[in-house]
Amino acid sequence: MKPHRLTLTNALVLGYGLDKQIHNIYSPRPATQAELEAYHDHDYIEFLSRVTPHNQAEMKQMIDQFNCVEDCPIFADMYEFCRMYAGSSLAAARKLCAGTTDIAINWSGGLHHAKKAEASGFCYVNDIVLAILELLRYHPRVLYIDIDIHHGDGVEFAFYHTNRVMTVSFHKYTGDFFPGTGKLDDNGTGLGKHFCLNVPLKDGIDDDMYLTIFKTVIEDTVTAFRPTAIVLQCGADSLGCDRLGAFNLSIAAHGECVNFVRKFNVPLLVLGGGGYTIKNVSRCWTYETSVLVGASIPDELPMTIYDSFFRETKWKLHPPLTGRVENQNTPASLQRIMIAVRNKLRYLQGAPSVALQEIPPDLAGWLEDEERTREEKEEERSTATAGESREDRSIARNEYFDGDRDNDADTADEVPLAQSTSKGKAPASTAERKKRGGKRGRGRGRGKANASATDSVAGDDEEDGDEPSPVRTSRGRGRGRGRGRGRAAKAQAKERDTETPPPDDASMDVDPDPLDV
Repeated sequence: MKPHRLTLTNALVLGYGLDKQIHNIYSPRPATQAELEAYHDHDYIEFLSRVTPHNQAEMKQMIDQFNCVEDCPIFADMYEFCRMYAGSSLAAARKLCAGTTDIAINWSGGLHHAKKAEASGFCYVNDIVLAILELLRYHPRVLYIDIDIHHGDGVEFAFYHTNRVMTVSFHKYTGDFFPGTGKLDDNGTGLGKHFCLNVPLKDGIDDDMYLTIFKTVIEDTVTAFRPTAIVLQCGADSLGCDRLGAFNLSIAAHGECVNFVRKFNVPLLVLGGGGYTIKNVSRCWTYETSVLVGASIPDELPMTIYDSFFRETKWKLHPPLTGRVENQNTPASLQRIMIAVRNKLRYLQGAPSVALQEIPPDLAGWLEDEERTREEKEEERSTATAGESREDRSIARNEYFDGDRDNDADTADEVPLAQSTSKGKAPASTAERKKRGGKRGRGRGRGKANASATDSVAGDDEEDGDEPSPVRTSRGRGRGRGRGRGRAAKAQAKERDTETPPPDDASMDVDPDPLDV
C-alpha cells in the first residue's frame, strides 16, 4: 500500500535506461468485476466496490466479515487500486499465453495473502491466483515460486487440491510469524497431494545458505514437474535490513534467484510483493529488471529527483545489507529440508498430463450479463490489446538496418518493388515523367517496374545519351509494347544525339520498320 515503492523503482529503471531494453511497456486496463470473480466471491467483490472511508460506520459488520481491519484498512479508491494491479497481472498472463513475450514483469502485483472471500496481510485481491488461472487456459502445468519472507498462503490454498499448479514457498516459519502457515509437512490433498512444497527457514539466513537451498529445491522441482510456465513472486522483504523481515539476503543474492529461474527458458511471469524498507525495494527490483533484460548496470545509481532517498548509502545500488541478524539456520537443518522436499518429489512419478477437454465456461468466457466492448472480446480470441496503451521504447543494441528507409539504400537496385508499385502516390511532375519515359524507351520489362528509378539514375542516362543502349521492342511478344515507347520517350529520344547507330546484333527480334531513335 506504498505506491512510492513503484515510483522510486520506475525512476531508477528509467535512469539506468533499462526501458530501452524492454521490448514493450504497457498500461493495461483495470480488471473487470467478472475477471475478479473468476476466483473471488461475488459478495466480497461487491463489498470492495462499495466500501469507502466515508461509509465505514454503516458497513462495519461487512468490514469485520471480510477481515478489512488492522493490516487491511479501508482507504480511498481501494477498489480501483485492486483493479489496476490485478488487471496488470492478467494482461501479463495473456501476453505469455499468446506467445508475444517470454518474460512479463508487473512489480505492482504479487499480493499473495488475499483469500477467496477475505483480505489478509495488506492484500485485498489475489492477482497471482487470477494470473495463474489465466495461464492454465493454455498451459498444462504452472510452477509458482515465492521468495517473499512471508508464506504465500493465499496462492497455496487456492491450488491445494490440484496437480496442475505446484507451489514452492521459501519463507520464515516460527509458528507465530505471519501468517503462521507454511510448515514443512504441508503436502496438499486429493489430486494436489505432494504438489505443495514449503521451505521453512529461520532468522538470519545468509546468501550462501539461501542460494544453496533455493537452487537445489527449484532444480529438482523443475526436473520432476516440468512446468510449461512459471510465476515468480519477488517479495523484497526477505532482504536484510527490512522493517518486517529478519533475513540477511543481499540484493545480488535476491537477484541471483531471479536469474536462476530465468535460465530455465520457460515462459516467466515476474511479480512484486512485500518489502518495507522502500529504498531497498526499489533498488532490488531495478537490479532484477536488469537481470531479466540481460543488461549489466553499474553500482553507481543514476541521478534522479529522488536522490535524497539514497544519500545515506552514498547512492549505491548494492549497499551492505547482510550480517545484521544472527543466523539461526544450520547446514544440518537445511539438509533435512532438502531431503524432505526430494522425498515429496519422488511421489510425483512424472509430470502430470492434462487430457484434451473443453475449457470450463468460467474460464473460457466471462459472465454473459457483463457487457464487454468489441476490443475486449477480441482480446480473448487473439493478441488484441483491449483497453491497453503501449509505449514502444525498444531500441535493440544490435539493430542497424532501418527497413525500407535505410540511408544506405541510395541506388535504384535497392528500391524495393513494393515501394515502386504502391498506390495512392501524388502525380509525378513533367520532368519526372520525361525521365521515366527515357528509361521506358529502353523497352526492358514492364513500365511500372521501371517507374521507381530515382532522379539521379535518370539523370545519368541523359548524360550518357551519346551512347544509347540497344533497343528491344519485341512487339510480337507483348513485352514493353506501348508502355515502353510513350510520347515522353520519343520526345526525349529526339533530343539525344543519334549519330552512333546501335549494333546489328543488339536484338534478335527487331521489327522491320525503322525506329525513330
